[in-house]
Amino acid sequence: MGERTSHAPGTFSWVDLATADAAGAKAFYGELFGWEAEDMPGEAGTYTMFRLDGTDVAGCFAQGEGAPPHWNSYVTVEDVDASMEMASGLGGSVLMPAGDVEGIGRMAVIADPTGAAVALWEPRGHVGAGLVNAPGALCWNDLGTTDPDAAWAFYRELFGWTIEDAAAEDPMRYRTIRNGESTNGSIHRQGDQEGGPPSWLVYFATADLEAANSKLSGLGGQVIVPPLEVPAGGRVSVATDPQGAAFGLFEGPLDP
Repeated sequence: MGERTSHAPGTFSWVDLATADAAGAKAFYGELFGWEAEDMPGEAGTYTMFRLDGTDVAGCFAQGEGAPPHWNSYVTVEDVDASMEMASGLGGSVLMPAGDVEGIGRMAVIADPTGAAVALWEPRGHVGAGLVNAPGALCWNDLGTTDPDAAWAFYRELFGWTIEDAAAEDPMRYRTIRNGESTNGSIHRQGDQEGGPPSWLVYFATADLEAANSKLSGLGGQVIVPPLEVPAGGRVSVATDPQGAAFGLFEGPLDP
């Protein structure tokens, strides 16, 4: 199992859900993944911690009406302020300046040159997910973008990622990201069917893709991309929760 007590800089380490219906989201994901929810009131509002067998796996918070619900992807960095400044110098933009999170860390939100948002996390007490690469936990982060080359150049400089280049005949230019020796997500050219602006899609692991898709449909979610095989092995699907936030499911071999 993928227990973690720390995440190396450059690693996707946390995800949280911004939604207008936190109660509905807690009910949906609790049934789908077996997550337990704990509300944690704070100065900025209530933040919900999702846990699987007592281990932190994701978060959730309420956002204003009218903003589209979405999952946020976080990358651990050594110095949020330095990384934020570097992102600006590389052609990215700052969506939320660096700030402390009530004694557990420091974060900022940036957008890459193609417009995809990603959060930066400097842990100061909360390392992020304590479990990854296991059923019901985060296992992958995939960027769909209109310009994979520009996105790749940006992240390579910002996080020091390396990449397995796409096959020349692949129109989607699908590339696997590596952070050191570890696989760390992927980048691909956004297809016409995806729609919307460039964004990072969060994937959670499942032991049975068909059963998970059937269950989420019964809970009010919707499968928008049916199961398909992926080059690295395994199968994926993409769904939305009842509030409309998109997420992916993965069935297949998982890194330890």
